Amino acid sequence: MDGLRPLLSKLRRVLASRGRSADDIDDLMQEAFLRLQVYCRERSVQNAEAFLVRTAINLTAEQHRKARSGRAVAGDAVLEALVDPAPPPDELYMRNARTERMKAGLARLNPRPREVLLLHRLDGLSHAQIAERLGISVSMVEKHIARASFFLRDWMARSPE
Repeated sequence: MDGLRPLLSKLRRVLASRGRSADDIDDLMQEAFLRLQVYCRERSVQNAEAFLVRTAINLTAEQHRKARSGRAVAGDAVLEALVDPAPPPDELYMRNARTERMKAGLARLNPRPREVLLLHRLDGLSHAQIAERLGISVSMVEKHIARASFFLRDWMARSPE
């Protein structure tokens, strides 16, 4: 079991880095393990970890393609009429909690990196435009964005205080 923990942790990190929610991550990991088990019935796998990581990444891509394609199947219109399109309350709560956590992280950033990050991410300005506006080098803009991004990534990964 102890040998499995690092693998599970790695799979979670890989899937989280691709923007998957905790529930999606659990489902994708379960599906990847199931596919490994089915695959191993007829063939041998030399590197189960690599197989699982690649399978999880492929499942993520497949899930993304399906969501974007919007393929309609006969009877879907009837089902869509019955299903409430609003996210469930627990998902709304989690979104709000993540938003508040992100706001708290932004508040903890030094003013300049926060300003540069917001100009880039929210206002959509290029690095050159930000550098010109703030009177700093493009290299400094890149450093501010990197520092702010790393700080926020770590901030969001830590459990709330």
